[in-house]
Amino acid sequence: MSSRVPTFTDDFVNGDVSFWHRSLGPAPAGPVLGGDRRADVVIVGAGYTGLWTAYYLKQARPSLDVVVLEKEFAGFGASGRNGGWLTGDLAGSHARYAKTHGVVATRALQREMYASIDEVIAVCEKEGIDADIVKGGVLNVARGSAQAARLRASVAEAARWDVEVRLLSPQEREARLRVAGAVQASWSPHCARIHPAKLVRGLTRAVRELGVEIFEHTPVDEIAPHRAVTPYGTVSADYVIRATEGFTSTIKGLRRQWLPMNSSMIVTEPLPDSFWEQVGWQGAELLGDLAHYYMYAQRTADGRIAFGGRGRPYLYGSRVDARGHTHDWTVEALWALLVDFFPAAASSRIAHAWSGVLGVPRDWCSTAHVDRATGLGWAGGYTGHGVTTTNLAGRTLRDLILGERTPLTELPWVGRDVRPWEPEPLRWLGVHSMYRLYRVADARERSMSRTSALARLADLITGH
Repeated sequence: MSSRVPTFTDDFVNGDVSFWHRSLGPAPAGPVLGGDRRADVVIVGAGYTGLWTAYYLKQARPSLDVVVLEKEFAGFGASGRNGGWLTGDLAGSHARYAKTHGVVATRALQREMYASIDEVIAVCEKEGIDADIVKGGVLNVARGSAQAARLRASVAEAARWDVEVRLLSPQEREARLRVAGAVQASWSPHCARIHPAKLVRGLTRAVRELGVEIFEHTPVDEIAPHRAVTPYGTVSADYVIRATEGFTSTIKGLRRQWLPMNSSMIVTEPLPDSFWEQVGWQGAELLGDLAHYYMYAQRTADGRIAFGGRGRPYLYGSRVDARGHTHDWTVEALWALLVDFFPAAASSRIAHAWSGVLGVPRDWCSTAHVDRATGLGWAGGYTGHGVTTTNLAGRTLRDLILGERTPLTELPWVGRDVRPWEPEPLRWLGVHSMYRLYRVADARERSMSRTSALARLADLITGH
């Protein structure tokens, strides 16, 4: 049997939200909304954005009545399914933010992203949240000449935006992590590994202890000025904050607001000491690459590899696969790539596979906003960088709701106006064309020294 054909543990699971939640067991169920009620602030969505916003609001104004409404359970969406990257990478394009607000403001946003990593770590220490956090930085590897050229160009451009990253020598690269086929690598200290579900459950506990009511299994059918409507009652409030990220398309009138992009993951069984002796990876660095159809990975606290990438990137009509089931071909493709990176893992087995959705705005730049006239606010469109950006969002929404002008409310992502995505079938055709072109471009670049024109065409199609 080929090493590229996966084998599975006896207790393998496909879907059921994620390995992260499964590893902790079921969380205690929260109450369902029991009728109409009034609050100062109602937040729709109990993921990182909603929980951080509730946390910082109650810290700033303990007297505020803050209510959170969640369709499933806290952390059901991307907050409990992501790759565990607490990264300082900007959730958007530096150049696009600079086009509207200038270079200085964009640099300030980048610095706040870095500061947000340490803020999350500090809150976890304060609240006693053990989320397996190790700030070991992030390693991006180039496998081939074309990827290496893109890596060097990105490092050269980084200084313009106050991005702290450097190229590694071959000796430094091999000392950190030995990836088959790697020809060059960069490293930034601004990234930490986390266990996503441990973070979201700890934050849920901390928010409830502050007096915030979180109503679970309470879907919101409609968001309107000063009210959130559910089958079990309407919550009226001065402010209604939408914190639904990739699930925004399921809310009435918002189908084209942010595109729900799918990302998939597999996780191995715990790997033996002999594997880690062969590949290194002793610093818990996060791992990414420079492919267009990119991957992301972490070494978990219990010695597994959690490895992610794109499966079916988008479901027609902005539908979402709620329970995280992943298509067999996606599992096989992720396994083949994992073994290509780490041939010594070929004898191991897959313990879990799952998918999640992330929110993608039309310009691929995240945003935070509060309209004081209608009371409507939101943050999201994190394009896969939400673990850190949600913390910045929570503090920013706090200041906007409280009407305080602060350095956070002046950042260039605040109040950003983005046009909606095209109607179907243009959305489906555009996204699937982009990723088909990316796959072909990656294949062609194995024998090229420069970026394929097909990748540039893919970016042009969707504005990536």
